[in-house]
Amino acid sequence: MNGWNLPSWLDKLTVDSLRIGWSLDHSDWAARLRLRVHLEARIISINSHLPKHLPRSLLHDSKQARQRETNITMAIQYLILLSRQGKVRLAKWFTTLSPKDKAKIVKDVSQLVLARRTRMCNFLEYKDTKIVYRRYASLFFIAGCSSEDNELITLEIIHRYVEQMDKYYGNVCELDIIFSFTKAYYILDELLLAGELQESSKKNVLRCIGQQDSLEDMEVEDEVTKIM
Repeated sequence: MNGWNLPSWLDKLTVDSLRIGWSLDHSDWAARLRLRVHLEARIISINSHLPKHLPRSLLHDSKQARQRETNITMAIQYLILLSRQGKVRLAKWFTTLSPKDKAKIVKDVSQLVLARRTRMCNFLEYKDTKIVYRRYASLFFIAGCSSEDNELITLEIIHRYVEQMDKYYGNVCELDIIFSFTKAYYILDELLLAGELQESSKKNVLRCIGQQDSLEDMEVEDEVTKIM
């Protein structure tokens, strides 16, 4: 409206009043007071015609947007390495559970996974969660995640963990994890933080593990020197 940046809901009378008010002298308090009363009355009148509640479609859209935001971040709840005989070789929990609940999950998940045949799907449901597993040689790598999480991403995280262990140990096998399980936990801690992927670079993970190894070697040398 002639260069005036005003809301579209203002009628012509209000626009004219605003123009008059802006052109009034600051000393004309009576005219400015009348203008203020008029504008407040117009605002009250406009607010009375506005809907008091948002339409259902808008509420539904905002709810879906919140759900999409929560689904963006996905986290693994636990990771279990299981042998063909049902022995737990490694267990990492990213949620707070009692020892009884952990033992129940390990027992149930072990029975479900070991009973499945080779060509069956790598995903299965367990209560309100989802189990994603993959077999490497004699070990089953089992991850528990939310039922809304992406199974393929979880499967890729498992594979990345195996690749990094294979890089560190050199053709990793079950015996490596049994006799050097602390390194397997170190690699997992560098890869995942609170169940979420924090470092996808194999070089960075191996560099951090190498630094830990060098620190351990220095501590061992110091202890030997003290004994000598």
